[in-house]
Amino acid sequence: MKVRFAPSPTGPFHIGGARSALFNWLLARKEKGTFVLRIEDTDLARSTRESEE
Repeated sequence: MKVRFAPSPTGPFHIGGARSALFNWLLARKEKGTFVLRIEDTDLARSTRESEE
């Protein structure tokens, strides 16, 4: 099983995103799968380097 978390770097990281990432990571761990972090930079006008880091 492969799960991913794909936040958009358009603002500060929030608790909802952390919850989603944690649940996906826990599921991948339980199923002996892979967790992938993929930065979705499709909104280039609002994306910032600070939000990505």
